[in-house]
Amino acid sequence: MLTIYIDQTSGVDASGNGSVDQPYQSLAFALFSTSTTEAETTQYQIRKDVDAVYDAPTQSATKKAKKDAQGLEKKRLKAQAEERESKEKAEKRERRLQESKKIVLTEDPSLQKPVKSKIVKLESLRGQRVRVSGWIHRRRDQQEITFVVLRDGTGYLQAVLTGNANKTYDAVTLQLEASVELTGMLKAVPEGQRAPGGHELVVDYWRVLGAAPGAEEAFTNRLNEQSDPSILADLRHLVLRGETASSVLRLRAALLSAFRQSYADNDLLEVTPPCLVQTQVEGGATLFKFDYYGQPAFLTQSSQLYLETCLPSLGDVFCVQESFRAENSHTRRHLSEYTHLEAELAFITFDDLMTHIEAIICETVDKLLVNPATAALIKTLNPHFKAPSRPFMRMSYASAIAWLNEHKIQRPAEDADGNVITKKDEETGKDEPVMVDHEIGDDIAEAAERQMTDIIAAPIFLYGFPAELKAFYMQKMPRKEGEQGPVYTESCDLLMPGVGEIVGGSMRIADMEELLAAYKREGIDPAPYYWFTDQRKYGTCQHGGYGLGVERFLAWLANRFTVRECSLYPRWPGRATP
Repeated sequence: MLTIYIDQTSGVDASGNGSVDQPYQSLAFALFSTSTTEAETTQYQIRKDVDAVYDAPTQSATKKAKKDAQGLEKKRLKAQAEERESKEKAEKRERRLQESKKIVLTEDPSLQKPVKSKIVKLESLRGQRVRVSGWIHRRRDQQEITFVVLRDGTGYLQAVLTGNANKTYDAVTLQLEASVELTGMLKAVPEGQRAPGGHELVVDYWRVLGAAPGAEEAFTNRLNEQSDPSILADLRHLVLRGETASSVLRLRAALLSAFRQSYADNDLLEVTPPCLVQTQVEGGATLFKFDYYGQPAFLTQSSQLYLETCLPSLGDVFCVQESFRAENSHTRRHLSEYTHLEAELAFITFDDLMTHIEAIICETVDKLLVNPATAALIKTLNPHFKAPSRPFMRMSYASAIAWLNEHKIQRPAEDADGNVITKKDEETGKDEPVMVDHEIGDDIAEAAERQMTDIIAAPIFLYGFPAELKAFYMQKMPRKEGEQGPVYTESCDLLMPGVGEIVGGSMRIADMEELLAAYKREGIDPAPYYWFTDQRKYGTCQHGGYGLGVERFLAWLANRFTVRECSLYPRWPGRATP
């Protein structure tokens, strides 16, 4: 009689053979592994571990094991069936591949000459034969028919491959992201059915222009929804082909166009300042420095100083320019290179400045929402978006400090050197920052700003920051007689829910002597700024301006978690590729 051994601790089902030296681990597997012919003449010996004595299994253990063994047998039969089905499919595909090589698709010269068109222009061509080129965005096989969705950058088109058009070698091996040229009759889809644009292309002739790989190199294997963020960053060039990424960039283009139109409506002229500069605007610590033909130079932090020089000749001006900040910040709202929309206006007051910023933003959003195409993009990306109500709330810096304290929003305490003070948490044993109330003179942190804005849930102009927290060129607020405390500036930040600061602006120092004193206070050599100082020498005036971060504005508009999604190829510390 055959004896099979089971050791529940040291035994192994997969590689065991039931002997004393190589016992199985489970009685169920032992029963499963015993052939039907040997079942009647086989006995089983089981033990819990190597220190126990082998013994026959109990009746209840055997009953349970037989049930589990039946489950294993079902799995085996299922695996066999799947293997057989997979083999049959492979054989069928191989036969289809071999047969497809015999089929040569040619264009029928007797058919109507096709009209070459972009997808966005197809609606007026329904009922006609058209030729469209693009990339395979989706593919679905259905018996003898293949449905594909074509993408050409202007839209999406559903196409149908039937007959010989679906039997060629190219049809059998077609992969996502291959570039193709499709020719056929454009027909409106029947009532009750849906397709992009309301029509589909019944293909009678097509060809592959650029093949795409399958297997491991297939597009969906390199990139999918579960991909790690670092992989998504490395493969940004492929991410852009997705519907969400391309929609964000399409909305970005529309946003810039709408901003330009709003500025034109308000009589601001666009200019193009340089990116290579030899002056600082926002402090030397965040400058990207490089050698410029033997001279020190920087990538611009802001075009503001150049915009100011345009006021006497061109009037109010704006620019859309890249700005660069060498700030080692990895937050979701910071980039090392970003698109900076800046404007400068002459003969205005501080109140005029905030009113202008509000008007430009609201007029721009209105333009996007009144346009069906851009309104649809916003609806897709941010279904709950509502245009901001006017007027925007205005809150002074001092009032914001009081508001934060009233709402128990604290900040980490710092020592004299600016280091965060910590103490050990009794429960976790970890060092945690000591939290304290805000005080006048604090630079309100990004997290506190965002908390406040999210609670209020509306745009907020935060204005009147202390001079020591702001740039040298900002105009100071006049002091009331006997007023004590810090000197405040005519400066403002516009905060938006979910994002925080998207605009920073101020009135500029108009008096030359005051500007020279500001250079001295900040330790700035005035010599390289001679051209900026001259604006106060030759007919100064009250003027102000601001900068808007396009990526932050777009993150607010399209409800994106990070500004990195709002840039074509985002740059942040450690990332300068692709």
